[in-house]
Amino acid sequence: MALHLIKLCVGVESIEELEAHLANHLARARGEGMPAEQTHTTRMTPTRVDDIVAGGSLYWVIKGQVQVRQPILAIRPFTDGEGIKRCHIVLQPVLVRTVWQPRRAFQGWRYFKPEDVPSDISPAASGEEQFPPDLRRELMELGLL
Repeated sequence: MALHLIKLCVGVESIEELEAHLANHLARARGEGMPAEQTHTTRMTPTRVDDIVAGGSLYWVIKGQVQVRQPILAIRPFTDGEGIKRCHIVLQPVLVRTVWQPRRAFQGWRYFKPEDVPSDISPAASGEEQFPPDLRRELMELGLL
């Protein structure tokens, strides 16, 4: 069974901002002749790598809500120039929107069990999943969603 990770998307206000950041990063990498892959660097290396790369995703918390996920392709441990062990979480450069799920702030990443993850939102979804993000956030803050 695949295991997932969850992490705060610090400094990002919306999914659209994350999409723009990802597009800029990939375009810059291509322009510099580098591999067009997205990696997220973290200090702690997960110990359950096999479970994670067997279909796991990194779920991003944006503005206190799990809103989107990215499939994890690989986890590459390395030691940086200062001798500190770190790892690259290699992500598929595709954002999959999820049903919003409230999440309080935490540091670093956490394991996210399959039974706890929010469902994906299909492109053909209707109802509250299609509300504009600002309206949806406001309705959630008011306790109406």
